[in-house]
Amino acid sequence: MKALKKLFVLAFFVLVSCTNDKASFEGNGPAPNHETWDELLKEYVNEEGFIDYKGIISEKDKFESYLDLLSNNAPADSWSEDEKLAYWINVYNAFTVKLIIDNYPLVSIKDLNPTLSVPTVNTVWTKDFFTIGGEDFNLDRVEHDILRKEFAEPRIHFAINCASFSCPVLRAEAFTANKVETQLAEQARAFINDPNRNKVTKNKVELSKIFSWFGGDFKKGQSLIQFLNKYSKVKIDENAEVDFMDYQWSLNDASRK
Repeated sequence: MKALKKLFVLAFFVLVSCTNDKASFEGNGPAPNHETWDELLKEYVNEEGFIDYKGIISEKDKFESYLDLLSNNAPADSWSEDEKLAYWINVYNAFTVKLIIDNYPLVSIKDLNPTLSVPTVNTVWTKDFFTIGGEDFNLDRVEHDILRKEFAEPRIHFAINCASFSCPVLRAEAFTANKVETQLAEQARAFINDPNRNKVTKNKVELSKIFSWFGGDFKKGQSLIQFLNKYSKVKIDENAEVDFMDYQWSLNDASRK
């Protein structure tokens, strides 16, 4: 009986702990306005998707005010799915830019990987360096635990930018709830048909490593070729040869082009 009572007490405290953790993360206000981020992107992302990091540094106070807005306005249950999706894409992209400008200049985002850690486990993406709703966060959690897991939307891989040449280019506008479906479709078309990142012909495709690393995200209820054909200008044969290109991690810095 005593053992059962102890088990009940333990379960109660675990439940309370989980509830408190959830409460510390969830917001209770309306979705934030992404206008400031939109202005910065329009000003400092060029037509090729390269970023003028020095330009953003020159407006660091404005940029930091937007980051604070994101940190202090965690998603609430009252938000629509599109509001949440746009929010988390903007979180990933904006805090990636923060990571770069806080360490600028650098050659590659991978230069920021911890040197005294297991490189496949402890990376720049798993390092907590910002907060959402008072809770420590990292880019890996945003991408894998939230965007990929909660939304099951494969096109997020064309919307989030890892500050590298082979990444899908950073869109020169903020993602917003009222446009997110159109924005994701446009990002998919732009990336798949970009000859610098994918080489597509009828009988052979050389694809970004993104399609290898996250292949399962694109194959739910369809083949990879079927997914590609939704957006590719060239209709690919179902039996086409598939290969993957090397990934270039050089910084997507407009000043180095």
